[in-house]
Amino acid sequence: MTDHDRAAGHGDSPPRMGFFTDTSVCIGCKACEVACKEWNALPEDGLELTGMSYDNSQRLSADTWRHVAFVEQRRTPADDHADVDVFRAAARLGTAPDGPPPGPGPAGPPAPDGRTELRWLMSSDVCKHCTRAACLDVCPTGSLFRTEFGTVVVQEDICNGCGYCVPACPYGVIDQRPGDGRAWKCTLCYDRLDAGAEPACAKACPTDSIQFGPLEELRERAAVRVARLHAAGVAEARLYGESPHDGVGGDGAFFLLLDEPEVYGLPPDPVVTTRDLPAMWRYAAAAAATLAAGVAVSFLRRDR
Repeated sequence: MTDHDRAAGHGDSPPRMGFFTDTSVCIGCKACEVACKEWNALPEDGLELTGMSYDNSQRLSADTWRHVAFVEQRRTPADDHADVDVFRAAARLGTAPDGPPPGPGPAGPPAPDGRTELRWLMSSDVCKHCTRAACLDVCPTGSLFRTEFGTVVVQEDICNGCGYCVPACPYGVIDQRPGDGRAWKCTLCYDRLDAGAEPACAKACPTDSIQFGPLEELRERAAVRVARLHAAGVAEARLYGESPHDGVGGDGAFFLLLDEPEVYGLPPDPVVTTRDLPAMWRYAAAAAATLAAGVAVSFLRRDR
């Protein structure tokens, strides 16, 4: 149990639960998006071109709590070899899809029809359920709260639509619905956790790209996974958001990435936006005390 659990009033709480999303085995099927929408009765996003490959939803929003991004990059011969290395490493680890390894892509000009070869980096993004959650700090109604599982949940029936939590989130996760005004985001399927079931997205993931469990166990599992990928020659594999020493105290939903965080639309060094609030309150209290003392002195002098 963490200090944040104690502060939230949870005594003998269960282990902190979370997500480990391994993007190296994500196939971009969007089963997690569909499962999330179905379970939480979220509105559909429509079938419009977004300019982001086959992605029909641009980002996380009030109506999209899981978003699978299709990141397209121009291929180089080095990328082709890297893809083969990733496939072979996955095969050795028992996580490769069926079929032969990817062959080398063209290192020369585009195809006759004008197409250029690309590589896809696919990643299922979600609320990070931060250890130090700024959205909790700024919520004036108590709509946002930390559960006994260490997750952060919005109670939409208490939310007054002030929107303070939206700019407070360092990841840009929280959103308000047009015409509604209230804030909505991933709850890590709090109702399912309370019933002893895993979140809908993890249940639906066919490759175990989304793994759910006690956060400490997931961190250990992720470290082993990265070490194995590095040993297999996948040097670009890295973890994002797993460290309790980062700017948000560690994420309850963290990732294994195959490129820089910015490539996936993630901030490289997220910092809790309310980190300076305690100092600001101290300064404000000192200023108020000084002002009150000055007023008192002026009244005393006037009485004389």
